[in-house]
Amino acid sequence: MKIVSIGADISGNDTSCSMELIRKLEADIPILVDLGAYKAALTNITGDDVVISAFVEDGITAKINRAIVHILRENSEDMGDLKGISGTPEGAGEGISYAEAKIRQDRYPDAIILSFDTYGGEEFVSDVANSTIKAARGMDGVTDVSEEIKPRTRKIPGVGYVSEKTDDPVVAATIEDMESIGVVAGAMLGAALGNKNVYLVRRGAPSHIIPGSVIVSATAFLNGNIIDLAAPFEERTRILKV
Repeated sequence: MKIVSIGADISGNDTSCSMELIRKLEADIPILVDLGAYKAALTNITGDDVVISAFVEDGITAKINRAIVHILRENSEDMGDLKGISGTPEGAGEGISYAEAKIRQDRYPDAIILSFDTYGGEEFVSDVANSTIKAARGMDGVTDVSEEIKPRTRKIPGVGYVSEKTDDPVVAATIEDMESIGVVAGAMLGAALGNKNVYLVRRGAPSHIIPGSVIVSATAFLNGNIIDLAAPFEERTRILKV
């Protein structure tokens, strides 16, 4: 089993996602379970980007990926990143973001998903995403982490190709047990926020930032349940007064 996460900008504006778009996506996501996904959800809403994630058996990864893209296409306010998908590497453009990570068969499917959004496609966002991947890789309690973001054309199983121009990356890390969620998420967010001009936002927050900045949302996807990690981490990082 693995987690797959697909992120896309299909919003009608450049800073946020409408409640109508969110409602329509959430209404269609149960289709993924009907097609064989163990659990599926709209895990992240980051500025004008949405991320649909699903826990799937290896043999149906391509089918579920195609279905996720179909849901995004059917409900899009603007084709946005969907226009960059191509059947050939030569035709690929700026497209959807993709992450997958393995899950051990004897574990509940638990994962942390980070979603990044930029206003102007700031190139350093890939370095920010990669710093979170490196922070999680090899940690106790981590089963697997999605692959690093590289400047190359990428093939997404069951969907097609997207080019190196694809921005707004998604990162997924699968977790061995619930007790590790806080430790691993803390390390990943610490790595992200240690970069210049990076801001943690709540799920659904608009990207009201000065251009040249990056926002990140963090979600725990625990056996199908969504927890927005921004709220507890906001409380944990408050400086206690003496």
